[in-house]
Amino acid sequence: MSSRDRVLGRVRRALAEVAPDERPYEEVVGRAYARRHGRRGVGETVELLAENLADYRAVVHRSDAEELPYLLMRLLNQRGSEEMLVPPWLPPEWLSAADPVRLHDRRALTPHRMDRVGSVVTGCAVAIAETGTLVLDGSPDQGRRRLTLIPDHHICVVRVPDQVVSSVPEALERLEPARPLTWISGPSATSDIELDRVEGVHGPRTLEVVLLTTADH
Repeated sequence: MSSRDRVLGRVRRALAEVAPDERPYEEVVGRAYARRHGRRGVGETVELLAENLADYRAVVHRSDAEELPYLLMRLLNQRGSEEMLVPPWLPPEWLSAADPVRLHDRRALTPHRMDRVGSVVTGCAVAIAETGTLVLDGSPDQGRRRLTLIPDHHICVVRVPDQVVSSVPEALERLEPARPLTWISGPSATSDIELDRVEGVHGPRTLEVVLLTTADH
């Protein structure tokens, strides 16, 4: 008898002892835990997001729709990016003032070629205030995961307050689990046994987040 057969045999014997009328596991285990911590208004939630993003060494900017194209132009110029990656359906007005050459994600665009691109600009699916986390789900304004993992500079635009939630449970309610979810808490970073922090190991070294106030707020 193989190890696999022994393990499965034990599982079958354990399940055989369950009474037919016993309540299933998902009903026995309580799920009435808190969905958020504390009571915050919309403004306080956005401020908490900005604070936690900064704690993770992301650079936070604020803008409205009219100022956004000029803010993105300045950020890209300050970075010195001659080229930028853009998802297929990023709102064109966002980059109407930007100078760098725009590259779209196509099959011919290899990872080696993408590594020479200075910046990438995307939207996001949801931003979580309590953890300072951005979640991308591969939607048309975010593109495939590789767009935000290879370039060294990522600018992510978050629509405020529509895309901002307080907690992880609230974010999960908005997300489709079958989509390719990327959870971002600050720039890519790791540390060795001496606790020396190294950024840019498996993603962008620099993350800039633009909190875009929508017209209704």
